[in-house]
Amino acid sequence: MSASSGSLASRWRNANVLPGFGLSLGFTLFYFSAVVLIPLAALVIRPWSLGFEGFWHILTDHRVVAALRLSFGAAAIAAAINAVFGLIVAWVLVRYRFPGKRILDAVVDLPFALPTAVAGIALSTLYAPQGWLGEPLSHLGLKISYTPFGVIVALTFIGLPFVVRTLQPVLADLSLDSEEAAATLGATRAQTMIRVILPMLLPSLLTGATLAFARAVGEYGSVIFIAGNLPAVSEIAPLLIVIKLEQFDYAGAAAIGVIMLAASFVFILALNLLQQWAGARR
Repeated sequence: MSASSGSLASRWRNANVLPGFGLSLGFTLFYFSAVVLIPLAALVIRPWSLGFEGFWHILTDHRVVAALRLSFGAAAIAAAINAVFGLIVAWVLVRYRFPGKRILDAVVDLPFALPTAVAGIALSTLYAPQGWLGEPLSHLGLKISYTPFGVIVALTFIGLPFVVRTLQPVLADLSLDSEEAAATLGATRAQTMIRVILPMLLPSLLTGATLAFARAVGEYGSVIFIAGNLPAVSEIAPLLIVIKLEQFDYAGAAAIGVIMLAASFVFILALNLLQQWAGARR
């Protein structure tokens, strides 16, 4: 029995090409625990100082429920919008050559580099009732700034690069042979896109949409300037957390954080499972 265990352990050690697996694994676990697990554990433990009834009271509070619904709903809508238009932008940047392509490619990264507060001020000014875009939209009966629609606009702005940058290398490596074979068999461009190209891009598209969603859920700086921050109307959950911190209600702020953590984990896990299923079907 011991000889068999020793043989298995020897084969397991020999299967590792790079040396120092034990040391690197130990460092990885230590770093992951110090940076991720311990802070998350502290966040989960802190609200229970309120007791179960206090935690449940915060969970079912009308203002908290409305803020969470807006944060997750707007993030999901923004991720869906970016999945569509991010695919189009990535397709254009990879498949076509045109003047100003490098400039457009650099502009895609601006939401990464631009301070979120600056983005929020710019968007709120642009979509205000007297703004360049807000005024013509107001004549059509559409109000963007200081409404939940403004939250969706801000989250779409900051999430677009995640989808584009995830899809670009995949599109660049995508062979044209499948498209040419589909055209040879008589498929139209729409049929080729839907039945040939999209299935190959679906795992990467879901990855980009997941990253955009995860970034949007916790967004604060670019949203508070354009949202209006009306309780139960256009108030996001991160702002509510900041308000509770300013009121020295640390346990209440942590309780909202735990709710966001649990909901985000479930949503991202579902998207990852969907991505794995899509990759297995390829």
